[in-house]
Amino acid sequence: MPPRKKKIIEPANEQAPEPAIEPVIEPVMDLEELSEDPQPIAIQEDTVTFKRSHLYAVLTVLAFAAGILLGYVVCKMDSPAGTTLIAQTASQSASSKNGVSEVPHNQQPQYTRYDIPTENSYSLGPADAPITIVEFSDYECPFCRRWHAEVYKPLLAAYPGKIRLVYRNLPLTSIHPDALAAAEAAMCAGEQDVYWKYHDKLFSSESLGNSVYLQYAQDLGLNMNTFKACLSDHKYQKAIETDSDFAINLGIRSTPTFFINGLAMVGAQPLDVFKQVIDKELAGEIPK
Repeated sequence: MPPRKKKIIEPANEQAPEPAIEPVIEPVMDLEELSEDPQPIAIQEDTVTFKRSHLYAVLTVLAFAAGILLGYVVCKMDSPAGTTLIAQTASQSASSKNGVSEVPHNQQPQYTRYDIPTENSYSLGPADAPITIVEFSDYECPFCRRWHAEVYKPLLAAYPGKIRLVYRNLPLTSIHPDALAAAEAAMCAGEQDVYWKYHDKLFSSESLGNSVYLQYAQDLGLNMNTFKACLSDHKYQKAIETDSDFAINLGIRSTPTFFINGLAMVGAQPLDVFKQVIDKELAGEIPK
């Protein structure tokens, strides 16, 4: 029997090799398309066989993880941002470290200081402290609570006598139904000179509500009749709304938002970030 000849397959068009295939993320299909079971893409030799539906599953998980990462630092209200503060902080977060924009060596970083009134707001620390930090916050925001638990006291302890912390209210009522009432309760407690103790209790609480506010007032030995009347009359609602209106008009759309001597810092940033900005400010390295 004559030997069998091997069939030789010539390469297709050596003159113009096919371009390398780059990965493409396809748009999400509608539900009918997703319900179909597309055929697997079979790739020979040293490759992997996978289904398109698996790719969508991975992308969905990645998108969810990205959302969680973003939510780690801020609670955002569900209304559109409308002023330059948000534009500035957004551009800084995309191309900056610790709030200082990265710029070419032959240029100076740009800083914007905002004039944030502190009159009629509760403050902690010396009135003549070289660093004033104004915090716009929400007692129901989990990231505000995290900042309070992890950064608040260590920050004050790191700069004894050098920081004046001012608290201003920004209850995000569209997503936090108890935030306004909690802010009112803190202001009512402030009438009886225990604002900061009550403030700390609210931020360390796992739940909010009228029974919680009354229990904290009783724990701190407040005059309960006075406290209850203050709550029922909504005595400080307008003052809290004034804080919120100021913040919104300035362009703040998330909590917590801080101003370090007027320099904006958005989110529950860690202690080291605050220290780097404060150290630069104390050293006179940031233009006034």
